[in-house]
Amino acid sequence: MSAYGPLAAWYDVLTRDVDYADFADYYETHFRAAAGPIHTLLDLCCGTGTLTCLMAERGYELIAADASADMLMQAQEKTFSLPEGCVRPLLLCQPAEELDLYGTVDAAYCSLDGFDYLAPEQLPEVLHRLHLFIRPGGLLIFDIRTPESFQSLDGEIFVDETEDVLCLWRAELDDGVMRFGMDLFERDGEFWTRESEEHIEYVHTPEQLTKLLTAGGFTNVRTHPDGPQSDRGRLIFTAIREE
Repeated sequence: MSAYGPLAAWYDVLTRDVDYADFADYYETHFRAAAGPIHTLLDLCCGTGTLTCLMAERGYELIAADASADMLMQAQEKTFSLPEGCVRPLLLCQPAEELDLYGTVDAAYCSLDGFDYLAPEQLPEVLHRLHLFIRPGGLLIFDIRTPESFQSLDGEIFVDETEDVLCLWRAELDDGVMRFGMDLFERDGEFWTRESEEHIEYVHTPEQLTKLLTAGGFTNVRTHPDGPQSDRGRLIFTAIREE
């Protein structure tokens, strides 16, 4: 089973409680404190592009990358509705470890578990590519779930539903690997159709990530426990691409 296939069409409905403006406001706080102007952005693991389009509406030029073509199709539809005067984001179907841009960006961000989907052995290559494509002195911002947050989910069963869709998912943590088994039931007239997905995330400790960021050429590595969704166990990292 793959991740973000059938779920893509329902992702926004099932995550309607996410305050994307809160993330955008938080990022801009760090942009204002950064060295040099921040105008071009990379949205890594952009998903359905809600935050991508929000940042575009705020005047930034965006490159948005994601490994799921289905999620990018949802993002593309949103770009068509951007107000006149916005620069339409460039969407790339690329896994994070294969990121390949046409130039550099002033800052890159990765929101809502994007880094948690990266296996430990993938992280050095992802950070290498981010170091390559963020300009010297540019900013990297991303979030993770804390190890304690993952531990609290272990063995839990969750249900999200509307009149037209029901999503049932189960969390199982084993040796630093969290598997989310997901069943998606979609209304089809008088009947329901069922699709299944498996999502695999990895527990990364702040100490491990700080060490990898430093080894990968990033400086001023900081963690921020007061960022968006901190009450849900989300920890924000910021780092500067070395000059």
